[in-house]
Amino acid sequence: MNDLLIYCIPAFGVIALIFTFMKSSWVSKQDPGTPKMVGIAESIQEGAMSFLRAEYKVLAIFVACIAVLLVFGGLKSEDSSPLAAVSFVVGAFCSALAGYIGMKVATKANVRTTNAARESLGKGLGVAFAGGSVMGMGVVGLGVLGLGGLFAIFSNTFGHDERGIAQVMNIIAGFSFGASSIALFARVGGGIYTKAADVGADLVGKVEAGIPEDDPRNPGVIADNVGDNVGDVAGMGADLFESYVGSIIATMVLGAAFINMPEFANTNGMGAVMLPLLLAGLGIIASIIGTFFVRVKDGGSPHRALNTGELVAAAILLIGTFVLCKVMLPDSWTSIGGVAITPLKVFGAVIAGLVAGLGIGFITEHYTGTGTGPVKSIVRQSVTGSATNIIAGLGVGMISTAFPIIVLSGAILCAYEWAGLYGIAIAAVGMLSNTGIQLAVDAYGPISDNAGGIAEMSELPAEVRQRTDKLDAVGNTTAAIGKGFAIGSAALTALALFAAFKTTYEGAHAGEVLTIELTDPKVVAALLVGGMLPFLFSALSMQAVGRAAMAMIEEVRRQFRDIPALKAGLHAMNRNPGKPLAEWDEEDRATYEDAHGKAEYGECVEISTKASIKEMVRPGLLAVAAPVAVGFIGGPAMLGGLLAGVTVTGVLMALFQSNAGGAWDNAKKMIEEGFEVNGETLGKGSEAHKAAVVGDTVGDPFKDTSGPSLNILLKLMSVVALVIAPMI
Repeated sequence: MNDLLIYCIPAFGVIALIFTFMKSSWVSKQDPGTPKMVGIAESIQEGAMSFLRAEYKVLAIFVACIAVLLVFGGLKSEDSSPLAAVSFVVGAFCSALAGYIGMKVATKANVRTTNAARESLGKGLGVAFAGGSVMGMGVVGLGVLGLGGLFAIFSNTFGHDERGIAQVMNIIAGFSFGASSIALFARVGGGIYTKAADVGADLVGKVEAGIPEDDPRNPGVIADNVGDNVGDVAGMGADLFESYVGSIIATMVLGAAFINMPEFANTNGMGAVMLPLLLAGLGIIASIIGTFFVRVKDGGSPHRALNTGELVAAAILLIGTFVLCKVMLPDSWTSIGGVAITPLKVFGAVIAGLVAGLGIGFITEHYTGTGTGPVKSIVRQSVTGSATNIIAGLGVGMISTAFPIIVLSGAILCAYEWAGLYGIAIAAVGMLSNTGIQLAVDAYGPISDNAGGIAEMSELPAEVRQRTDKLDAVGNTTAAIGKGFAIGSAALTALALFAAFKTTYEGAHAGEVLTIELTDPKVVAALLVGGMLPFLFSALSMQAVGRAAMAMIEEVRRQFRDIPALKAGLHAMNRNPGKPLAEWDEEDRATYEDAHGKAEYGECVEISTKASIKEMVRPGLLAVAAPVAVGFIGGPAMLGGLLAGVTVTGVLMALFQSNAGGAWDNAKKMIEEGFEVNGETLGKGSEAHKAAVVGDTVGDPFKDTSGPSLNILLKLMSVVALVIAPMI
């Protein structure tokens, strides 16, 4: 029975990939629309894929170097294995492949969503969500196939006893390390790319030149749309892929401690080890079923349709989890630390993780959503200028950390009380089991955003843009919730990996108990250094955005200044301030329309690509080098202090930056929609709008570069610690 289950687990990954292929084929068969739409979409796709090609060339060198070091470390240590390098390469490959598949389909789905929206809102939603589903199911499919396949192969090689499984866990920890490495560079590189393009397009195009968003006369507009894909499709996918596999591996490591317990005789000691893999497989089936419930009629709510799919998947997952806990776990046993555990308590820990994820998502929506009290406060303070807008946004971001931390702390306490350290780890798995449909909803956002941009650039009728805007508005909300969800899952995963690091170290050094005490000056010193690292990491990524954005701004200004058609088009627009295009005189209208598509988009795409690849290296090396240096020089206790410091500060900084940036963004949107303050209707071009654009520009690298990247920093450092634990 046990052996059969081990070999069945990769089959769940195969099912997910078959579903991915079917959805991808369906999206490709949809009508892409007019030649103008196709041309714009091809420019976006080429820019996105050229970025991935450039990024993966650099990452291939990095992966090769780390693999060699892992082989060397495995040969030098009796408790490690050079086979960890194989797992590392497989993990990196699966993460990179998931990003490539998601990006490829997302850049096909965007124009097809635009064309479907010409017919109806429901068809537009169907295409956009199908494109997002490819990303979501590709991530979980490759994760379960890669991890399940490696576990099946190596457990068959080394055996199912305590020693054999400990060796297997040391080896497949490399899979999470590979996934984390790709995720970090994808998040940092993608974040730098998208924000450099966004800042250049907004500050010069919208503020200085005064042209609308997504106007084809803006040289930065294609790079901006490319950035939505590299940041929010490939970047988010790699982020959740890392959390997904990291939480599973951490739970398996902790579950291996129960192998010799007589209570687990009915599953040959493997029940607690295999449970997280089976939950991941169950989540795949639940997510696939949930996708069939995402549909909307004209006049309906896309948000409700997406929520319905997620709720159906969650309900299936909960029922299946209860059954799996009863089947795979004994009636009761006592964990490390004397915690009495039952299947029902493990199920409770899974629910704690799910509730925490949902809770953090809803709290994030409150602090960042359009029309909420915190965002309205930023709008009101925008009336008095940029300074008060920024002060208000910083305040909202800081206060938004309180309730998510309380929810997260409650989930940790409940999970530990019910099932010890294993409970904390399985709570992270519970939070991430439905990653397939959760990520599908997240990836739907940038596809809809791109669809709106294509509608604007193609100058389609107003009702098409209204439909894509409705889809995009929901995408903004799901993106904000997704960022909160990613931060919560990162915190639980990092804590689970921290516990796995301690367990692995003690297992590799028999008889030695790893004690991390605050009275130890080495631990306190490492704690402070760890607390500092998220600030340093954020500074490096934000400075990188600033440098890349400066180059982008200069290029956009140059084109407006030196390209005759663009220059003439801007002069024509300035002669007709605030007038609809239909009311312009014939000559000015012809001049403005002649400027359509004359911008040199490729120059801006190249600037963003080169800058992001160059600038992502320093933050990436910092995340890998810091735990290695502290671990080998200062020892395991000092490394534990470093991990504790980076986890606490990293979670708080990630919440603060992501929520502040989201609140600034939606405050700007509320002003653009004509929000009233003291009887005055605000709108585009008002002083309040200019202040809001500045605030949004400051918030962009917060929410799309440094904030999300911190999720990966704290997980990657814990994974590195887990991998090197047997060597130090």
